[in-house]
Amino acid sequence: MLLLTALAALIALVAILGPPPRTPGAQACVTQTNRTGFLCDDRSSCIPASSVCDGVRACAHGEDEEEALCLGGNFLEVKELEPGLAGAVPQSLPGFLVAHCGDPASWIYSDQMCDGINNCGDCSDELSPVTTCPPCGPGWWRCPSTVFRYCSCIPRSLCRDHVQHCFDWSDEYSCPGP
Repeated sequence: MLLLTALAALIALVAILGPPPRTPGAQACVTQTNRTGFLCDDRSSCIPASSVCDGVRACAHGEDEEEALCLGGNFLEVKELEPGLAGAVPQSLPGFLVAHCGDPASWIYSDQMCDGINNCGDCSDELSPVTTCPPCGPGWWRCPSTVFRYCSCIPRSLCRDHVQHCFDWSDEYSCPGP
């Protein structure tokens, strides 16, 4: 009986508010840089997840900027609150485009996970326990707790540039450079 009452309440709510926004054609793909992407309607163009709802039409028919997907423009205001987008995850976005930060009030696009950059503001997009990223790639230098923009690896191009990027200064004294 309780289940029927809950179902009736849900049906009444949908009748008042209308159905939730849906993105029936939205499909995931893998970009050329091996990141999560959004498959355009032409079924051959794969754009980065972070290019969806950014105010620039990347798909030929503009489906990456459709109002139903982007909450009618309100999304752009939320997106500008980098690092780590504050507020509830937009319900109009397909789940494959979104990644949660350590702070439950923040989120990022899924293609920003494990990219070496502190997108969440607390490094939860680069470090455990929230995520498991592969070790630093060949163009990166691993160092203990880095300062500023990076978490556990920095681009080798920052080595020996006379600026501290690692707490232990290994980027200036140990890193072989680019």
